[in-house]
Amino acid sequence: QVQLVESGGGLVQPGGSLRLSCAASGFIFSVYAMRWYRQAPGKERELVATISFGGGSTYYAESVKGRFTISRDNAKNMLYLQMMNLKPEDTAVYYCNAVGFGSWGQGAQVTVSS
Repeated sequence: QVQLVESGGGLVQPGGSLRLSCAASGFIFSVYAMRWYRQAPGKERELVATISFGGGSTYYAESVKGRFTISRDNAKNMLYLQMMNLKPEDTAVYYCNAVGFGSWGQGAQVTVSS
């Protein structure tokens, strides 16, 4: 079955950086677009970034454009989210997702606070 395991979250000060990773298994990773979502306390889950199956096309929410970078390594079945210049409003649980699948991992908590 589809398994997605996020890692790399943590506590960081405003202006800091983090890199999230997502290990995927149970499906042919290289033929599916992938997404990062986040859910802040009391808010709905929102789409953060999308990457095409080959990695050549990306999409970012306006709130993270220019600060976050989504990437993938199809040889390793890995998805990444490099987050820079983090802001308190980026605090959320971050989830990876394969487009077309309803499976979710446990998420990675990112807390941006001084």
